[in-house]
Amino acid sequence: MNDTKYNGWTNYATWRVNLEVFDGMDIMDYLGPCADVHTLADRMKEYAENIITDQTSENTISQDYALAFISDVNWYEIAEHYHNEAEETYDEYGVNTKNTFNTKPKEA
Repeated sequence: MNDTKYNGWTNYATWRVNLEVFDGMDIMDYLGPCADVHTLADRMKEYAENIITDQTSENTISQDYALAFISDVNWYEIAEHYHNEAEETYDEYGVNTKNTFNTKPKEA
């Protein structure tokens, strides 16, 4: 594997999958709360693989290429990024503490 970073990520595949699949996604909504980064990484990989394999019932060459492409993804790096973000956003009860639509009045 190449040691060159791509836009701050491990490699092009990691950057591209993060951008195209997970960027802007509320991970808690799609993958649920995860106890640890390794579990989240496994769920993210499975989620991305399902996107590819659910597109067609047949195993096609384009599907094979897409699966080969995501085999280069550093799933742990993406998961760690979102896990840290979720820890900053959600409290221990799973409540979004950075909800911009919070209707509680602000204390003076």
